[in-house]
Amino acid sequence: MRLHWLLPLAALFAGSDPPGPAAVGVRWAEGTLHGFLELHTQSGERIARGDLLQVPRDSDIKSELVFRFGDSSFFQETVTFSQHQVFRLESYHLVQRGKAFAQDLDASFSQDGAYVVTTISHDDGKEKRYTGKLDLPSDTYNGLIPIIGKNVDREAGRTVHIVAFTPKPLVVPLAFVPGGAAAEPGITRFTLKPKLNFVQRIGAAIKHQTPPDSHLWIMTEGAPAFLRFEGPLYSGPIWRVDLTTPPCWSDCKKDER
Repeated sequence: MRLHWLLPLAALFAGSDPPGPAAVGVRWAEGTLHGFLELHTQSGERIARGDLLQVPRDSDIKSELVFRFGDSSFFQETVTFSQHQVFRLESYHLVQRGKAFAQDLDASFSQDGAYVVTTISHDDGKEKRYTGKLDLPSDTYNGLIPIIGKNVDREAGRTVHIVAFTPKPLVVPLAFVPGGAAAEPGITRFTLKPKLNFVQRIGAAIKHQTPPDSHLWIMTEGAPAFLRFEGPLYSGPIWRVDLTTPPCWSDCKKDER
């Protein structure tokens, strides 16, 4: 998934970094997928249901993550990527709107770094628009964090990059740090750490916007699989993304009886 996949960080914490290391190599290729997800608060309250749809095409894969909230808020993350020896992000589009988020956001960028970001304030309805071009490292992986988690070394970890929307986009290093207590053997938990320099850390602390660490759980026995993500969706509170069954599953089981 994206989950943000999603995985997803608070913003206003970085400046652009020089291009990082090479793109992450493909150990486990992606294919057709329909994942069923739930979004919970830290206290365990379910606030949204979600779907992850992944469809291979001629030369790339399209992945779409959608969360629909009980208060009618909406989150959609659409990614196209290729996996020819290495994972490479081709395009990215994020839409989030409703009371669950601080402001409505429509953000997109392409492999060449060209971006368009539009925000709408919930307070006064004021719209702001940002356009430009980023210098994207080859290991920029918005929306692909769970996939990268399945392919990085589970002992050594890896630092990649994401684009954070502040709302103006910035390229941010993100470290996959393995370790920590796992629920069971065969599960790796990565701590996802935004790597801020000294000045950025001071500025974020003054604004009370220091980005929290996120966590990603990957099953590593046999073919690796996403299990859980915990952290903010780009900005906002810490939420938890869990796997679930299809909404119709209980009815299907009744039909079997």
